[in-house]
Parts: sequence; C-alpha cells; structure tokens
Amino acid sequence: MRFTGASMKFSCEKATIAREILIAQEIVASKNALSIMSNVLLTAVNGTLVIKATDIKVGFETHIPVDISTEGMCTVFCDKLAGVLSSLPEGEIEFEQDEQKVIIKPSFKKVRFQIKTISSEKFPELPDISTDSFFSLPSKDFKNMIQQTVFAVSDDETRYFMNGVFMEKNEAALIMVATDGRRLAYARKDLGLPIPEFKGVIIPPKLLSIIAKRAPDEGSIEIAVTEKNIFVRFGNYRLSTVLIEGQFPNYHKVIPDAQKNSVLIKRSDLMEALKRVSIFVEQKSRRTFFKLTPGVLELSSEESELGAAREELPCQYDGPEVIIALNYKYVEDPLRAMSSESVLLEFTEATKAITVRTGSQEDYFHVVMPMQLE
Repeated sequence: MRFTGASMKFSCEKATIAREILIAQEIVASKNALSIMSNVLLTAVNGTLVIKATDIKVGFETHIPVDISTEGMCTVFCDKLAGVLSSLPEGEIEFEQDEQKVIIKPSFKKVRFQIKTISSEKFPELPDISTDSFFSLPSKDFKNMIQQTVFAVSDDETRYFMNGVFMEKNEAALIMVATDGRRLAYARKDLGLPIPEFKGVIIPPKLLSIIAKRAPDEGSIEIAVTEKNIFVRFGNYRLSTVLIEGQFPNYHKVIPDAQKNSVLIKRSDLMEALKRVSIFVEQKSRRTFFKLTPGVLELSSEESELGAAREELPCQYDGPEVIIALNYKYVEDPLRAMSSESVLLEFTEATKAITVRTGSQEDYFHVVMPMQLE
C-alpha cells in the first residue's frame, strides 16, 4: 500500500508507540540519519498505525490503535524518534507529516519536535508468507528453548555456520542446538502437536533474542519455515529473518552416550562460588579448577602474581578424586539459564566432555569440553 501526497496526521498514547519503537530500534542496523535502513516505516490507515523496521536480514512489523485525522505513510529516523518519545511524559501525543518532516508534539505540553523523513518508496519490502504455512507451539516452551541455547552461539565469523541456533524437527519434537566448538547447548521439546516437515535450519541469534525478550509467557507463538527464511508471529508482532546458509556440525557426535560419574549440587551455591572464585581467574583463558573428592567440590583459580581464590562446596559425589579444568563462563552460562534448585555434572574422565543438566533430568543439557590443567 502506497499513499500519494506528503501528509499524515494521527494521535495516540505515548507509552503505546514508545514500546514498539524501542523494539524497532533493536532491529535497525544503521545509525546514519541519511540511510533508509536507519528509519522505521509508519503507515496510518483504518484506525491503525503499522510500524515496520528492517536491517535487510531481520524484518519487524507491528500495529497499534491510533486516532487518525489523515491517513498516510512516511519513514522516520528511528534513533531520534525513540529519543523524542523517551523524553516525553505519559499522555497523548500528536504526529503530523508536513512535506519532508514529521512534527511531534504532546497535547499537554508546549514543546514540539521536528524530524526529517525519507520517502517511503525507498523502504524495502519485507518478506511474507501465507497464513496456512504456520504451525503453533506454546510460547513459554519456545522461549525456554531459546534461553537454553542462544548463549552458546559462536561469534567466530569464519565459522559462520555456527553463528546461529540450529533447529530441526524430530517426529513430534522440536530440537534446538547451539555450539561454538568448545561447548554445546541442547534443548528438546515433545510438543504433541502437528509440525509440518522442514529441513533443519540455522537461525540468527538477533531474531531469537527479540523473541525471548518480547514474546509473552502465556499463549502460543506461530512459526513458518521456508528454504531461505523463518517467520514468527505472536500478539500484534510479525518477525522474519534470513536463515544462515551452511552445514551445521553433526552435534550427535559430541553428545556423550553415558557418563560414569555424577555430581549433584545446589545450583545457587555453585553460581555464587563461581562468581567469587572468578575474581582471580586469568581473563583470557577463564580457567577454573574443579577438584572433586567424595562429598566435596573445591573450586579454585589463580591469576599469575596477583592472587588466588579457593572455595569448598558440599555435594553428592562418591567417585574417585579428580581435578577438571573448565572455562568458568561455560559452566556459569548454563546455570543462569536453568531454574532448577539442583544441577548435575556428569563426566567419565577429566579430559573428556562434561555434561551439565538439571537434577530433574529435563529435556535440555549442556556439553562442555575441559581445558588443559597446565
């Protein structure tokens, strides 16, 4: 839909539009005021304001009710619009397009802002897909799967195929996996719902982080997968992203079949101890020593000549004495994502993969590769 003429006028509650523009701000990649990619597209029609934003790869669309005097369409520099809205107190505000600018003024204060616009004709079209391509799943479950995996995504751009979360269907279950080559995060949910067939895809973390932050815990989320894109819908929001191309590593090879030894420990105790001991961790390697003796886990760190830290924690363990060196962040990240009271560390040897899972054996776990002791 395109409008002729350069006019648009509507009013709405400041809080309503400010919330949506903040999300759009997370999407736009450019901070250059002269670039269309730094702008949001505003379309006022049929009592609704449609807001769109994109960085070419990720697309965002939402709509809010507004009082429209004149229907129209324009693009506005997102960063400045967000700044204007955040500076205003709560209440009704008016937007009016006047040729190559938008005038914003609150109805309750003698202040007025003016932002230049760029023609909406230059705003890129967002990808779309038919409604019958979507399948539904509980929003809370999908958010939890994201939270259990997204932190393990690699930031090494030379291994671009690990720069996202892998998602695939296995019968009636959805599986999500992320790895950076030194750790792996796995989440599986048996939905008991019909899921259409799709080839495993690699989803960029930007989209997943927005869903984890913005999707509600209640209700459903709808997903559609094509060869090149993934589409997500919840509430008034429509999101899409271009998928990462490439072959995701065979994660099945990394997951240990069975582990001989297990350590059951209170999650909050381990998190607090890691926080204290990490003060003296050498920051490049983040190497932390986990010494296990029956009933006791001793954490220790040493930072060259600056100092050292050591702390003992009670645990359920009756295996042999062993010292394992781990990057403390690779243990801390999964612990933050979990919500259980206890956590289970499983291993066979000090030099082989460690499994971190909840004490209740839920459908997610984390695999961490140990470091050299020296």
